[in-house]
Amino acid sequence: MKLLTTCIGETTADYLSEHDLGIGIAIGAIALVLSLWWQFRSDRYRPVRYWLAVLMVAVVGTALADGPRFILGIPFFVNAIVFAAVLVGLFVWWYAAEGTLSIHSIVTRRREAFYWAVVMVTFGLGTALGDALATDVGLGYFASIFVYGALFAIPLVARRLGASAVACFWCSYTMTRPTGASVSDWLSFGPARGGLGLGTGLVSLIGLSLFALLLAWAVLRERARA
Repeated sequence: MKLLTTCIGETTADYLSEHDLGIGIAIGAIALVLSLWWQFRSDRYRPVRYWLAVLMVAVVGTALADGPRFILGIPFFVNAIVFAAVLVGLFVWWYAAEGTLSIHSIVTRRREAFYWAVVMVTFGLGTALGDALATDVGLGYFASIFVYGALFAIPLVARRLGASAVACFWCSYTMTRPTGASVSDWLSFGPARGGLGLGTGLVSLIGLSLFALLLAWAVLRERARA
């Protein structure tokens, strides 16, 4: 579901930017605040609350990464460097304050706040990286799928070889973003941009439909465990 949210976040943000990026960011920000407020009121994992928050972070994180490029003309690689620096800073702050970066230790509101801040930045970083390779470098979206897919697989292999579970998790978590974004861009953009031309609206609709099905399955599975 995480990979699917990256696809939806990319195409939804692109769809909004095609109409009015400023209004899109404003609407997304309001929806994000409401979804996080709902999530923070939960005392345990609840699929609908959690995944709705992830989805809204995906949309807003994408818009935040695209905004500096489309509004100010800042290259995606520069955006990626800024997001990477912020991410490292958050990890250092989180570890200094809590002594761990493990998601299994998120049992306080402060740790959860660190978690969601990091998740937001990983979406922004992943978006900037994906667009930088596909457009700034000129590799294209289809080839980028395989590049980032390979980078996504590295932490999985490293974990099997004994690498830190926490480090591998956050590396793979970050790489899901450019991988999913490359897939969605390839599906939605036209042949002139190296895509299939399905359109951001249609790809978003398909993604949301699949997301709803998977979310329903997650809810049923959680109820069965209760």
